[in-house]
Amino acid sequence: MSGLALKLLDELNEIWLFDCGEATQHQILRTNIRLRKVTKIFISHNHGDHIFGLPGLLATRSFQGDVGPLTIYGPPGLDQFVKTSLRISKTKLSYPIKFVNLEKAGKIVDEKGFKVYTEKLDHRIDSWGFRVVEGDKAGELLMDKLAQYHVPNGPLLGKLKRGEQVALEDGTVLDGHDFLGPAKKGRVVTVIYDTRSTPAIGRLADHADVLVHEATFDASESKLAKEYYHSTCTQAAETARAAQVGHLYLTHVSARYVGPLASQMVKQARKIFPETTLAKDLDCFVIPMKGEKNE
Repeated sequence: MSGLALKLLDELNEIWLFDCGEATQHQILRTNIRLRKVTKIFISHNHGDHIFGLPGLLATRSFQGDVGPLTIYGPPGLDQFVKTSLRISKTKLSYPIKFVNLEKAGKIVDEKGFKVYTEKLDHRIDSWGFRVVEGDKAGELLMDKLAQYHVPNGPLLGKLKRGEQVALEDGTVLDGHDFLGPAKKGRVVTVIYDTRSTPAIGRLADHADVLVHEATFDASESKLAKEYYHSTCTQAAETARAAQVGHLYLTHVSARYVGPLASQMVKQARKIFPETTLAKDLDCFVIPMKGEKNE
């Protein structure tokens, strides 16, 4: 079942979920994720294997202490599913939910240095892909260059770090921009669930650090993938290569591909795009900043 957590604890003290298949909250119990940290849930489409975990997870979140509001982004009708499930089961939540219907391509989040873009994919029902863009970060304060001015620890250093001007006791005026190293490029994560190949994926994945892409079938089943509005592992790899992404993670793999068949699927994809990993349940990957070593 599909469920992905993007941990932004260091950046925002938040966690964002992408899809919420059945038993998502059971898997979360096997991790260090706390539902009170989940502030946004992005749902690609309204098929059951991507949304049936929502009612239980939302109810459990109510018992996580003083939790804040939650925003759910998804196709029209998702709000009805959630509200009906909670009403029929007499479930009362301790926090408000805001629903954002996905009806057109564009930017759906712009806050706290992060932006999220969405585009419609090609599935049997409306399905949406997501591109998470982290804003660029200011360069490090060049303390060696600053040493001759004997700036005391405290608010003045903070202002210089923010690129502001400060005046020292002797009247010297320093411009923070003169003492900052190169800005660090923000990271980009693209999440693509159920879809056929479509140009929209390339736009969402363009130069992403990470592309998470469904790979329901292996390379030999391209006709079946098209019939069922899904993708093969090699189609995902071709997209990753064309979009020049940093790393490709294959998910949503059919249960028929286990053991040697799963290994063969990875080999097929790596022939096209070497930086490919078949993601397994509870895998956790660190996405380094540009120029930093991957963990």
